[in-house]
Amino acid sequence: MTSAWMIRAGKSGSLFDKFSEDEVVAIGWAAIGPVSTKDTRESLSQKLLKQWPDWHPQKIAISAGQLYRFRNEIRKNDWIITYDPSRRIYKLGKALGQYYFSRDWVHDDAGNFQKVKWIDEVARDHLSIKTKNSLGAISTLFKLSPGVISDILSVRDEKDSPKRWPEFSNELNDNPEDLSLEYFQNQAAERIKDKISRLTWEEMQELVAGVLRAMGYKTRISPRGSDRGKDIVASPDGFGFENPRIIVEVKHRINTAMTSSDVRSFLGGRQEGDKGLFVSTGGFTKDAYYEAERAKIPLVLMTLQELTDILFESYGQMDSDVKSLIPLTKVYWPT
Repeated sequence: MTSAWMIRAGKSGSLFDKFSEDEVVAIGWAAIGPVSTKDTRESLSQKLLKQWPDWHPQKIAISAGQLYRFRNEIRKNDWIITYDPSRRIYKLGKALGQYYFSRDWVHDDAGNFQKVKWIDEVARDHLSIKTKNSLGAISTLFKLSPGVISDILSVRDEKDSPKRWPEFSNELNDNPEDLSLEYFQNQAAERIKDKISRLTWEEMQELVAGVLRAMGYKTRISPRGSDRGKDIVASPDGFGFENPRIIVEVKHRINTAMTSSDVRSFLGGRQEGDKGLFVSTGGFTKDAYYEAERAKIPLVLMTLQELTDILFESYGQMDSDVKSLIPLTKVYWPT
């Protein structure tokens, strides 16, 4: 019977491009070496405990279980899902049933690999709330229910007319990590990104300008129309006479990554002394980052994930009108 597995692409999706380019998925704990078919959860626990003697027993048990499942339970033709949080895209593929161990990714902890044939991509915004919650578990690897993979495949087959779903659900995954602070922080961030993605373009401009004001700048928002590559100007005086003068472009195209040509177009209208901030809720291509690195002015490319992080940090200082776009409630958690 075909199963479906979610495998995280490292912290904040840092390995997503490597997964895509090398047609693999990978998990860590490389320090204990390759996992054998003869390894049991108990033997893996002992290896992990020897390598990391200060780890909590539950962490040892969860890590051993994930290593065992990755090596022994993923079968050829099983569905494999991974996630790019910057673009809010789930990548869908088929396992080839080829496990191997390698230390080629020397700057990452990943050492255990499975070959994958990637097939398609599905936008998070088109999935049901129940499926989003199921995919939100913090485990490196976990098995998906038939309903979740069915929803993903149905959205994949109906890309031209994606479904729309209710905005709220209280359901949690059946996973021991689901009651941890990290789980709820992850769920909160994804739900905030869900809400931001539903804003209109004008509301997105207001949100970005509100974040800049919370950071101490005064802002001017360009009227809709030909803005010559600047949607917002932020500066200490609000007019752009005093430095730093930050020119902001906002592209609110969910699941559409900005390219190197988009970055060049933005840079084309900049003057000496300008600082650039390019916000794209659809993320950026690799070539766009290369183009930004070569820019003659300081330029920051900001994804939806990074905008959400800054929103968390500056929310208390934001205008009430801007807070109303993304209303949040502070929650206290016992330590």
